[in-house]
Amino acid sequence: MSQKFDTILKSGTVVNQDGEGVRDIGIAGDRIAAVGSLGSAGAGQIIDCKGLHILPGVIDTQVHFREPGQTHKEDLETGSRSAVMGGVTAVFEMPNTDPLTITEQTFADKVKRGRHRMHGDFAFFIGGTRENVQDLADLERAPGCAGVKVFIGSSTGALLVEDDESLRRIFKVIHRRAAFHAEDEYRLNQRKHLRIEGDPHSHPVWRDEVAALMATQRLVSLAHETGKRIHVLHISTKEEIEFLRDHKDVASCEATPHHLTMAAPECYERLGTRAQMNPPVRDAGHRDGIWRGIEQGIIDVLGSDHAPHTLEEKAKAYPASPSGMTGVQTLVPLMLDHVNAGKLSLARLVDLTSAGPARLFNIAMKGRIAAGYDADFTIVDLKRVETITNKWIASRAGWTPYDGVKVTGWPVGTFVRGRRVMWQGELVTPSTGEPIRFLETLKQ
Repeated sequence: MSQKFDTILKSGTVVNQDGEGVRDIGIAGDRIAAVGSLGSAGAGQIIDCKGLHILPGVIDTQVHFREPGQTHKEDLETGSRSAVMGGVTAVFEMPNTDPLTITEQTFADKVKRGRHRMHGDFAFFIGGTRENVQDLADLERAPGCAGVKVFIGSSTGALLVEDDESLRRIFKVIHRRAAFHAEDEYRLNQRKHLRIEGDPHSHPVWRDEVAALMATQRLVSLAHETGKRIHVLHISTKEEIEFLRDHKDVASCEATPHHLTMAAPECYERLGTRAQMNPPVRDAGHRDGIWRGIEQGIIDVLGSDHAPHTLEEKAKAYPASPSGMTGVQTLVPLMLDHVNAGKLSLARLVDLTSAGPARLFNIAMKGRIAAGYDADFTIVDLKRVETITNKWIASRAGWTPYDGVKVTGWPVGTFVRGRRVMWQGELVTPSTGEPIRFLETLKQ
């Protein structure tokens, strides 16, 4: 008796933990039911994927979707639409909203806002502060929580815990891997006079590589002292890569496409404040150092740090201009272009965007193409040449720093729990996003 599936993805090149090869994938309901040769099986729909590569669904572990409080820039619906249009099936969203995501009530409100309104699946970080330390052990185990996020250097929003004693109190109560924006606030304050009015070239001078390394070193020391695990977001310096190489017992780390793609001073000359991020895009030597971190396996995951502002806000004279740019929709095409340029393998990209996040954050049922797992797929055409444009960007902000950039490799399909959400540049299924399940938060 032949098998029957809801959907069969036919003859695609599946890229997975066991290598790469042409296979069929049978989907039943939300889950992968079978992987292999399904020639005699029937299905409600059969989708020809010949010539395409099927990756486990890409998980972007750092986005800022601005809701609640700043929805003129982005909201959970528009940000997640931008994600699935770019081949991203799930996101981890950050707590620097207004109000801040730091209580049981504000966290539950975001989950309620996201469910069946976001186009892909989602998790939210809970912000760690001096005031909510006593609640963090419970908050980090809330269904849909990716863990605790702490800013030890000030960025966008009001979250800041800069001193070691307060950080130590947070470390002592948490159990899961916590994520950190690592720039040393004391050094940032000492160097504010180095900002030059109207000149974004001075941004990486002010927020220099020493500020980043000092903060990362402090975090590693506290992690060793307390026996806890840390995740250092958006690595921007070669020195951090060299330091973290020797501390992988407690520290994982993330790279962003903009730190792997852009370099100063060219990006500031071409884009001005649209290239302004925290931590900053630095010179090519630091970019090369981060690529070495990719090559050597020191970098664990990729996150876009999608942090949209309107063009009007970005047009303010530096340093009044806010730091941040769109990125969730361009993560996959930019990194596929790097794959085609020989900078990394497709298998390494899968490790950075699906297997890696699942491993680090103990995600249940995602991160690989295997029977019983969620049917999340990012389907790409490795040979397709496209030009990224502002018009293509689905974010409410409506712009990308990569406008006019030609890339080789393009996302053509996004599947979330068995549903074809995006296909050939069209949104084809209503939003059905659900909270991501973690091994520490399985009770819903």
